[in-house]
Amino acid sequence: MPPIMNGPVLPMARAGKNGASGYRMVKRGSDRADVYLYGLIGTDWYGDGVSAKKFADDLKALGASIKTIDLRINSEGGDVFAGKAMYTLLLDHSARVVVHVDGLAASAASFVAMAGDEIEIAEGAFVMIHNAWTWAVGGAEDMRRKADLLDTVNETIREVYVARTKNTDADVRKWMDAETWMTGKEAVERGFADKIVENLKVAASVSHPESFRNLPQALRPKRARLAAMLQDLKRPRT
Repeated sequence: MPPIMNGPVLPMARAGKNGASGYRMVKRGSDRADVYLYGLIGTDWYGDGVSAKKFADDLKALGASIKTIDLRINSEGGDVFAGKAMYTLLLDHSARVVVHVDGLAASAASFVAMAGDEIEIAEGAFVMIHNAWTWAVGGAEDMRRKADLLDTVNETIREVYVARTKNTDADVRKWMDAETWMTGKEAVERGFADKIVENLKVAASVSHPESFRNLPQALRPKRARLAAMLQDLKRPRT
């Protein structure tokens, strides 16, 4: 598992090598841009993922003519501070931001999505929210400082959700504590998306199912099926 990335709080979710190979920004016409946030938010030991600096530089490179940004998300999340920086960059941008949850907006990716002036979610997509976490070493006071930091981080994340969804702080706290996975319908009902759209051909799954407590079966990698297929391929043919 990757260590702390881009700040003192470990990613809210983690991805393996080449986790953000789908990230890119593409200018479309004179005043529109597509941003694909597919994969890890923040960078890991291998250099995979997209840093907040890279995101900021690419956003600036699009130019001042951009009026609409289509942010397409299929991400398990990543570094909490990188995610918060991306959220702020999008919120401060003069363009209208339309978020499309194509497959999965989990952890840090879920609060980046909250920057959208409009949030669309595919029929088969998911949104997941939970509390931030970290690794810690040291004495009792070190542990207390880390716990205090996590409390503060969770509070700021909760404020983002409450402001965008109009849910109560108590409800959002409960959902974060429980690691809550929302289908498209549930995300709309709870204000985490504005409308459901037709599914795209995007695979919604997670690389590290062991990272989550309540992962829906639909998002678990089909490892048993894949193993069976590989075994079948190894069998001698007549």
